[in-house]
Amino acid sequence: MGQQQQEQQQQDSSLPDKVILVIVDGVGDVTIPAFGDRTPLQVAHTPNLDCIAAAGLNGLVDAVEPGLACGSDTSHMNILGYDPRKYYRGRGAFESMGAGLPMAPGDIAFKSNFATLNTATGIVEKRRADRQFEHLGPTLCDALDGLVLPSFPQHAVSVKYATEHRCGVVVRGAGLSDAISGTDPLKDNLPLLKVEPLDDSAEAQHTAAVVNELSSELHKLLQHHPINQQRRAEGKAPANCVLLRGCGSRISVPSFEQLHGMTACLVAPTKIIAGLGMSFDIQPLDAPGATGSYDSHFASKAAVACGALVNGGFDFALLHVKAVDDTGHDRMLAMKVKFLEVVDRMVGHILMRLHHAEQQQRQQQQQQQDTQPVQRFTICVTGDHSTPVVFGDHSHEPVPFAMAQVQQAVAAMGGRQQANLRMQYMQPALQQQQQQEQQPGQGDVAAAAAAAAAAAGGTCGRIPLPDVKQPPGLQELLLQAEEQQRRRQAALQGMAFSSRQAASSGTEQPQQQQQAGGAPPADSTAAPAADGVVDGVGSWPEAWPQLVLGDAVVAFDELSASKGCLGRFTGAGVMPLVKQFTGRAVVPLSDAGWMRSFVQR
Repeated sequence: MGQQQQEQQQQDSSLPDKVILVIVDGVGDVTIPAFGDRTPLQVAHTPNLDCIAAAGLNGLVDAVEPGLACGSDTSHMNILGYDPRKYYRGRGAFESMGAGLPMAPGDIAFKSNFATLNTATGIVEKRRADRQFEHLGPTLCDALDGLVLPSFPQHAVSVKYATEHRCGVVVRGAGLSDAISGTDPLKDNLPLLKVEPLDDSAEAQHTAAVVNELSSELHKLLQHHPINQQRRAEGKAPANCVLLRGCGSRISVPSFEQLHGMTACLVAPTKIIAGLGMSFDIQPLDAPGATGSYDSHFASKAAVACGALVNGGFDFALLHVKAVDDTGHDRMLAMKVKFLEVVDRMVGHILMRLHHAEQQQRQQQQQQQDTQPVQRFTICVTGDHSTPVVFGDHSHEPVPFAMAQVQQAVAAMGGRQQANLRMQYMQPALQQQQQQEQQPGQGDVAAAAAAAAAAAGGTCGRIPLPDVKQPPGLQELLLQAEEQQRRRQAALQGMAFSSRQAASSGTEQPQQQQQAGGAPPADSTAAPAADGVVDGVGSWPEAWPQLVLGDAVVAFDELSASKGCLGRFTGAGVMPLVKQFTGRAVVPLSDAGWMRSFVQR
């Protein structure tokens, strides 16, 4: 490494990295016989995620503890540094707060679903009356909001729509307890449950009676609502029941900034995750077009999260992706593969935006002879749990974890030449973003988010989404998986040249190694996506990921992650790892010193 590059590295390292943590809900799975005993992650084409794995550190995460099929709420709590065994009080408060319902001490709330109840038998035939419910849910919630309980008029009821088939329900008044069960049987074609107290307190017994009456009154209103009369006439399942589960009160915990020393924001259209973040004083940001469902605007989410880090005054951004989890619950195997590929393209947007921000700072330094350190960025990608398609529900399998500096992940794409080629397709949108942003401070986060989202509609615009009604054939995906395996094996066999030396010296890797790695020939033109919009990631020519730093992992999937240097650890270890990796905390290193080259700048 030359003296000038050494000076630049020392200068850059005087600031701790800013962090973006991408949590892909339900990312993990089990091996699928139709895929030749591969998981959906092993089948999916994920070059950007693979670049992060090739550039940094990898491992497997049990979000709460090994062997536990956890929920998204407890897993996110543990990953963010809040022990659910100590702080968890039910998920209802998170869902309701995320939906915009304020909660005071003593209030209770529920995570709720619009469901289909057979009135004659008391059987819940469908726990989700209709996942595509955005056009009807708000109207039904307005009809239920302010419901008066005949036997308990002293208790106020608030209902607000969340996303898809979900809503938040809050009950207010004196003498309430969250120590009660719910009405949700958790599986289709089982009886609607009666609420029971979970302890012997008078408050719990009183609350159980209140909520049982609430469940009955909600059903009465919905049963004869015009929307459900029309759905019956059309042969559709009526949304005539609200399942109440996860009763909880607002938790009192240290803020994320107090706990970790970082100002934080999150982009999460899924209301339970937004409400969870609000409980930790993490600021939620709206991404225009992001829905938390299959039709979400993934590029908008990437733009808002990156804009908050670059110009919004935040040190940490959490970006949550829900669609992959939905494919698992809906048992859509091919769609899980395709939405993992959509997530990969979104990650490509993130890498290019943050890489562009770093490059801009360095150019300004050179032009102005500035001695201020360059702000660098680190990206982490993991999941909150596995949602295997064959089960249709959460399971206990661990999920992959990868963490790398953005500049190293870009280097794994094939070096500066490849990164510059990709930047050509991001440039128009990035220029548009810069024109709209006027270096807002932390108090102007909404303006920065809006500008970043507007830029996401530029040349690098909306990421094309798969058609859930016309999934690809499994044979087509199997052929793709075999090609993935061939190229990865070729990449590993072609690593005679030390890519560590290439990364440290700033030189490009030899052309023969890239060919050995299975890289397709570069094409300087981007092909339009199927909908006529140029996709800023998927249409770029790609070099197969090359090992840069860290361990020997070059792919983001469950099996590859199991060979990473981080081993297998629980979600409670994520934030300590992140803080040590980014230079924000000094944590005792293991005897092996697996992170020594990263923390010793």
